[in-house]
Amino acid sequence: MEKQATPIGKVILAGAGPGDPELLTVKTLRYLQRADVVVVDRLVSPDILRYYTRADALVVPVGKQYHSQASTPQAEINELLVSYALEGKLVVRLKGGDVSIFSNVLDELKALVRHHIPYELVPGVTAALGAAAYAGIPLTARGYSTSVRFLTSYQSEEMDDAYWQELALTADTLVFYMSSAPLDTLIQNLLHQGITEDKWVAVIEQATTPLQRVTAWPVHDYPAAAGGSQYASPALIILGRVAALHSCFGWFTDSDSPELYFPPIELPKKTVPC
Repeated sequence: MEKQATPIGKVILAGAGPGDPELLTVKTLRYLQRADVVVVDRLVSPDILRYYTRADALVVPVGKQYHSQASTPQAEINELLVSYALEGKLVVRLKGGDVSIFSNVLDELKALVRHHIPYELVPGVTAALGAAAYAGIPLTARGYSTSVRFLTSYQSEEMDDAYWQELALTADTLVFYMSSAPLDTLIQNLLHQGITEDKWVAVIEQATTPLQRVTAWPVHDYPAAAGGSQYASPALIILGRVAALHSCFGWFTDSDSPELYFPPIELPKKTVPC
């Protein structure tokens, strides 16, 4: 009797939200409760994996971290998704925040299409929306801003003077991902291009988690008040007139703890032969 081929599984590319496990969408929750395999980013609450997945589900960490040699190569993540799906498994690829904002979802989609694997994209609460809400900063508050942009400056060499000038002069709210390390340079560039004195900058560390901390200053005061500061990962930057509203409407209690909600990625320990 001819052996039947294993049916191809499916990959669910889903956003876990920015930290608070209760910001998980119902749809993602239902998929997690059914998943055979969960391929998970670093910036996902451990409580989601602890309480919302099947006890027998295989959880595969594939974290990435800026400048960390322990980061999982994207090609390896693609291979994992394909191999588990070809085994007939329901795979949830769980990403921090939203599945399509500053993620490598395009690479993963290409790999799935190339191998004819069914997939679905499930949106999540992106970090910008979670951080702004928990910091009491309405991103497009009437009279303050009518537009918002999601940006990153971690590859600032690709941003010329004309680009920085446009950012300095715009009335849009600017939300910078992955930009806390070069924040001093970012601020200096905007000051050099004539950013107005009514703009503020807010830095939200570990947004929506019990370890969240928000600090905000007028942009022109930042170099003297906070230049050289280092921020806990992940940190999100909100820049514009709306950032001043944190002092009026911030409702979530700041943490004074130096702990990290999302532990850094570590290289596997080498075994020493006896």
